[in-house]
Amino acid sequence: MGLVALWLLAGVLAVRQAAAVLRLPPDERLTDLETWIGDQGVLHVSGSLYDGNSFTGTPFSGLVLKPLTRAAEQSLGVAWTFGTLLLVVVLGLVVARSLPGPVSRRTSLIAAPLAISLLVLSLPVRNTFTLGQTSIIPVLLVVLTVLPRTSGRQAGVLIGVAAALQPALLLFGVVLWLIGRRRAAVLAGATFAVCTALAWAAMPHDSGTYWGHHIGGFGLGAPADSLANQSLHGLLLRIGVEGPMELALLAVLAVAVMVIGLRRAVRYARDGQLLLAAAITGSVALAVSPTSWLHQQLWILLAAVGRVGRRGSDRLVWPVLVVLAMSLNRTALLPDIEILGHIGYNAPLLAALAAACLVPFLSRTSPRWDDPEPTPVAEPARSRFAWVPLLRVLKRPLSRPNLMLELMLIRVGYFAYSWIRGHAPDERGVAEGHGDQVLTLEGWLHIDIEHWFNAIVADTGWLKDFMNWYYSTFHFLIPLSLLGWLYLRRPATYRWARTPLAFATLLALVGFWLYPLAPPRLMGLGYVDTAHGPQDLSNPDFGALTKLSNQYAAMPSLHVGWSLWCGVVIAIVAPYVWAKVLGILYPLLTTAVIVGTANHYVLDAIGGAVIVTAGFALQYVFLGVGGRPHEEAPPLSAAMGAAVARARGLVPGLLVRQRGGRHDDAEAAEEGRSGAGKSPEKGAGARVERHDQRV
Repeated sequence: MGLVALWLLAGVLAVRQAAAVLRLPPDERLTDLETWIGDQGVLHVSGSLYDGNSFTGTPFSGLVLKPLTRAAEQSLGVAWTFGTLLLVVVLGLVVARSLPGPVSRRTSLIAAPLAISLLVLSLPVRNTFTLGQTSIIPVLLVVLTVLPRTSGRQAGVLIGVAAALQPALLLFGVVLWLIGRRRAAVLAGATFAVCTALAWAAMPHDSGTYWGHHIGGFGLGAPADSLANQSLHGLLLRIGVEGPMELALLAVLAVAVMVIGLRRAVRYARDGQLLLAAAITGSVALAVSPTSWLHQQLWILLAAVGRVGRRGSDRLVWPVLVVLAMSLNRTALLPDIEILGHIGYNAPLLAALAAACLVPFLSRTSPRWDDPEPTPVAEPARSRFAWVPLLRVLKRPLSRPNLMLELMLIRVGYFAYSWIRGHAPDERGVAEGHGDQVLTLEGWLHIDIEHWFNAIVADTGWLKDFMNWYYSTFHFLIPLSLLGWLYLRRPATYRWARTPLAFATLLALVGFWLYPLAPPRLMGLGYVDTAHGPQDLSNPDFGALTKLSNQYAAMPSLHVGWSLWCGVVIAIVAPYVWAKVLGILYPLLTTAVIVGTANHYVLDAIGGAVIVTAGFALQYVFLGVGGRPHEEAPPLSAAMGAAVARARGLVPGLLVRQRGGRHDDAEAAEEGRSGAGKSPEKGAGARVERHDQRV
C-alpha cells in the first residue's frame, strides 16, 4: 500500500509540473526556447549563434538539438515538456538502479518513486521545465555510465557526448583515467574531440567564437556576478574581487577544489559508490565552471545518496540538507537576516563545495555502513489514561536528536506555517461576519468582556505599554527559549514536549483556513488597537495589504496555545514551586494581553486551549506518554565526554549513573548497546516502559 502511494505521489507531482508549464500563455511558456525557436534562435539565425548573447550552449549542442527544438516550435512546447518529463522519469529510474549495494528489498522498491518525486520537486528540474532547457540530457548521459552493465566503451562515448554538450564534464574523463579505466577515458576525450570537430566543420564561425572569444562559455548569458551563477567565479565577483586578482584567485581555488574533489570521487568510485562519485565530480564541475546556472545544478541533489554519520539519528541530516537546499528558495531556508542572507543566496554553491570537498561520506567497508548506532527507544506505555487506545506504531526515542536536523525542520516548519497562514482565506466580509457570530455567542455566554477591558488598557498608559511590549516579545521568545533549554538539559523531555506543540500548530492552521475571523481591532466597533496603532478600516483590502501575516487568522489564538503549552511543560519539569506557579500564570497573563490589546476574543483563547489539549492527546495516542518522561539522556557535555572516553577505551560498554539513588535508565540504554548484550528495545527500553507504568 505504501509503495502504491509513493508511485501515485510521483505521478501526481510529475503531471502537475507538466501541467503548470502547459497552462502558461504561449509567450510565457518555455522562455529559454526563444534561444532555439525565436526569430534569432538556433533554428532561424543567419549569423553567429552568439551574436545576441542569449545562447549559452556549445556549438555541438546547437547542431544536434535542432530536431528537438523543431518539435517544440511546431507543438508550442507540448512535445518538449513531455519529452523533458520522460527524461526526468528515466533519470529517476537510473538513479534508483545505481544505488550502491547491498540494497534491501524495501529500499529497492521505494527508491524509484522517491527519486522521481525528489527530482520533480527540485529547483533545477522545475527551472528546466519552466525555461525549456536541455541540461537534464548531459546528466542522464553520465549517470547511465554507472549502471552495472555499462561497458567501458559505452561509458567513454556517453561521457564524451555529455562533455560536448557541457565542457566541464570532461572531468569525468579524468576520473575514469584515475580509477584505471584509461581506455574509456581516452575514448571519452576522443568522442568529445570528434563531436566538437563536427560542430566546427558545420559551424566554423560559431565554434571559433565560442572556443576562441568566449573560451568555453565565459561571458555568455546573464552577468556572471548574478545570484543565478552558482560557481566560484560568480561568488568572487559578487564579493567584489575583480580583474587579474579574481582570475588568479579563481585559478587557485579551482585547482584546489578539483584536486580534493576528484581524489574523493576516485576513492568512492573504487569503493563501489559510483553514483556518489558521479555526484561529487559533477559538483566539482559546477564549482569550477565559469557559469553554473540553476538548471545545471542537478548534480548536487544526486549527492544525497552518500551516507554520513555513525548514529542512525544522524543519517538523515545530509540528505535532508541537500533536498532542502535544492528544493526551497532562500527565504524558506534561512531567516531574513543579512549575514544569513549571503549563505542562503549561495546555498547551492556551498552544498556543491561541501559534497565535493568536505562531507565525510562513509565507505562501504565501514562497520557502520549497514549497522549505525541505534537510537535508544521505549515502547509506548500507558499511564492513568489506560482507557485511551494506543496506536503503537511509533516508539519513543530517548536520546538527544541531531541539532542540525532539528534546526532545519524547525525553520522549514515555521516557513510552511507562515506561508499557509498568509495564504489562508482573508475575505473581509466573511471574516467580519464570523466576528459578529463570535460576539453574539459570547454575549449569550456572558463572556463578552473585550470592549470594556480594552478601554481600560487603552486609558492606562503603563498598562498599555506593558501589554504592547508583552504581546510583541513573549510569543516567540518563551517557546523558543524553553525548547532550547529542554534540548540541552532534558533531551528525552524535549522529544516528548515538541510533538504536541507541532500538532497544535497544525490544528491551528486548519482553523485559520476553515474559519477566517476578524479580530476585535478590525471590526470597527470602537476597539482601540493598542499594539499596531490606528488602522484605515475604510480600505477594503486592509487584510491583504498587511505584509506581515494574515490579519484574519485569529481563531484559534496561537498566542494562548503556545503559552499554554509552555505553561504545561514548565509546570511538569520545573523543580521549584515558584517556577511551576509562573508556568501556570503565563497562559493566563497571555490571555489577558491578547484581549486587552483587542487582538483576540475570549473564544479565541478557548480555541487555543482546545488545540493544545488535542495536541497532547494526539501525542499520547501515538507515543503513550501521559506525563513527564522520567528517563533522561545525559547532558550535552556529558554525552560528548562519554563518546570521547569510549573512543579511548576508558569507559566500559554499560554506563549506569546514580541519580538520587536511581539508575538513569535512558543512559543505560544508550550506553549498553554493545556491552549489555541486549537491544535497546528489549533491555533498557523495557525497563523504561515498566518504570512508566509504575508512574
